[in-house]
Amino acid sequence: MGRHRKQSPATARRSSVIALTGLVPAGLVTVTSASDVGDAAPLAVAVQTPDDDQDAHGARPQTANLLAAPEFVAHAMAKRAPTAAPIVKTVALPSDRQRATLPAGPMGIPGVAVAAYQNAERVLAAENPVCGMPWSLLAGIGRVESTHAFGGKADTDGNPLSPVYGPVLDGSLAGNQVIGDSDDGTLDGLAGYDRAIGPMQFLPQTWKRYAADGNDDGIADPQNLFDAALTAGRYLCDGGLNMRDPAQRSKAILRYNHSMAYVAKVMSWATSYSTEAAPRAGEVPKV
Repeated sequence: MGRHRKQSPATARRSSVIALTGLVPAGLVTVTSASDVGDAAPLAVAVQTPDDDQDAHGARPQTANLLAAPEFVAHAMAKRAPTAAPIVKTVALPSDRQRATLPAGPMGIPGVAVAAYQNAERVLAAENPVCGMPWSLLAGIGRVESTHAFGGKADTDGNPLSPVYGPVLDGSLAGNQVIGDSDDGTLDGLAGYDRAIGPMQFLPQTWKRYAADGNDDGIADPQNLFDAALTAGRYLCDGGLNMRDPAQRSKAILRYNHSMAYVAKVMSWATSYSTEAAPRAGEVPKV
């Protein structure tokens, strides 16, 4: 995630709580505040993997229509019905779960991630048609934030095989805020300070505000791809923003990182996923 204007200091669902302390090298993670980008709550610190441009070249994997795939239809998340407000929590899961085998989507996106993004697009189209959220935009953010849960290392239900965490926000990384604990460690498994959580990298306090149940299991878990994708969509759409308008779309993406380079990077991947044309070397900005 990119570098932006420094802020003044401020004073695990269905997987075991394992801190991934080596997710990002120092200096690649930043936090923005709501005062910079509008009325939405501050979001998160993002995970950016070292090989961020690794799939900019090479053969195009077979694309599958995940919404019609039998594997997807068999999932509980394929059928939605009105539910009560979800329980916001992270639930420990067995460590011997198997990686999902859904066919890859455009540009090699892991199938389970495509299913989550497309599910979020469908739900948002029904509940907030003004927003016009395309799944490819969510995929662009998912690519930059965690490389789609580290290349789709998630089970069939969208739960990462190991939980996704950003670095601890204790001031040890240059350019980051110091953010004290806001959830008693219930979501990020950490006492004393907060850290970003899940494949879409939300801060605990922001997750609690926007938390959505994307797979209809009654739980809004930041680690789950389906829940995280739908929550990210609601966060971007907040305040009546319209993703069809470039200016409003940029304003929404800036909520993740107050950097136009970050916006350009997300949109580069979003465009690639929607057109199935890989970005050429140098087209994806370094953030």
